[in-house]
Amino acid sequence: MPEPALIEDLVAANRILSNEGVLDAFGHVSVRSAPGADRFLLARSMAPALVAAADIIEFNLDGEPVGSDRRTPYLERFIHSEIYRAYPAVDAIVHSHSPSVIPFGATAVPLRPIYHMSAFLGPRVPVFEIRETAGSATDLLITDPALGAALAQKLGGHPVALMRGHGNVVVAETLKMVVFRSVYTEVNAKLAAQALQLGAGRVEFLSEGEMATATKSVGGQANRAWEMWRRQAEARR
Repeated sequence: MPEPALIEDLVAANRILSNEGVLDAFGHVSVRSAPGADRFLLARSMAPALVAAADIIEFNLDGEPVGSDRRTPYLERFIHSEIYRAYPAVDAIVHSHSPSVIPFGATAVPLRPIYHMSAFLGPRVPVFEIRETAGSATDLLITDPALGAALAQKLGGHPVALMRGHGNVVVAETLKMVVFRSVYTEVNAKLAAQALQLGAGRVEFLSEGEMATATKSVGGQANRAWEMWRRQAEARR
């Protein structure tokens, strides 16, 4: 059985990401039942801001509920199952329609880190093009294992992949870190778009050396951000 504290943290992650404008009525966040486990926790199909402990379902790596749970799951649970299957070191995943990120998946302008809090993005953020797998008449949703596997392959070893016309997926080794990365991916996209407008395309993005150094130093601050965001989200309940 999953630890009750882990379930409560997953509930908090849903509410934090909603409060920070990363998730709205749609999108979802998951965590493995235990580090490296072949099961994961994800809410039933509902708005993230409304998720409570009783709404959490345990899934296997086929994207199917464990046991006799027959509540309606998210259609795109295969994002989570196939990424967990492909990457044993990934223990938490967020899929969002983070609004400032969308243009970077639909244009030739790459999403690059513009400040130290988003250094984890690295020099290249891959873009998943669903038409390469499923043709030109899909609803852009990841609704089966084959599409989930194609997205996982595009993600590669990156912490973030964009999904053209849809949103993004963010992964990490912990739930707190995936929340941290999801928030700062959205913030970075907003700042980068502003800088590109002000600089007429000439912007000083982070160098690869700065990315490596800042990722190491700033990455250890995820717990501090988590505690603040959690209290703010709880205050709005």
